[in-house]
Amino acid sequence: MRKKIVAGNWKMNLSIDQAKELILGINRYGITHTLQSEVVVCPPSLYVKFASETFHHNKVQTGAQNLSEYENGAYTGEISASMLQSLEVDYVLIGHSERRQYFGETDEMVSKKAKLAIANNVKPIVCIGETLQERKAGNYFDVIKKQLKAILSFSEEEFQNIVIAYEPVWAIGTGETASPEQAQEVHEFIRKSISDAFGVDVAENTSIVYGGSVKAENAFELFSKNDIDGGLIGGASLNLRDFTDIINALERTQN
Repeated sequence: MRKKIVAGNWKMNLSIDQAKELILGINRYGITHTLQSEVVVCPPSLYVKFASETFHHNKVQTGAQNLSEYENGAYTGEISASMLQSLEVDYVLIGHSERRQYFGETDEMVSKKAKLAIANNVKPIVCIGETLQERKAGNYFDVIKKQLKAILSFSEEEFQNIVIAYEPVWAIGTGETASPEQAQEVHEFIRKSISDAFGVDVAENTSIVYGGSVKAENAFELFSKNDIDGGLIGGASLNLRDFTDIINALERTQN
């Protein structure tokens, strides 16, 4: 049975005091609720240690927003996979559209980063998705297929550590959301692509989450689709009530 996951990507937001308050609130929620889903919090790197120490004996997992494609060395400002491992980080986002768009992250870099994460026992959440232009042109499956190549070349053992996040670029931070049917169509395509590469069993055990303006109001309908295994949440993860409402929506799909 594949994991159902809600991951919160805080991006570059919150002061240390605000971050601590939110982390402690999510921790209380994790302690007081019996959860079937996995909850992951990805704060800015400066706050990762506090999150990891707070969630240490809880079901809530700590994630990082990025890591270097290099193991170590003279790369000022970068954070290595081994550093994340030393902080007991569980997950790391790789290939987010903002990293691709603003910082030139390529499919080759995504592949390198994912391999380093896996080698250091940090699970990659690999983000893929098409732009509005690519969606309107009708070639979004080709875009998804190309992005998937970065990880479908992995060994089966490596690939089984990966979570995939489908994030249509046109729906990130815009208030626009892919309809449940649009999202399901792409998730189904991704799972079929995994099946073609590794077989049905691996495909059925791979978690594929949706990201792109997920809110409490639309979460349940999205998460109810067969191939949508949860969400990668942006803005709504910065508010405790909104984030836990989204987790609760995923929980309801499993009852």
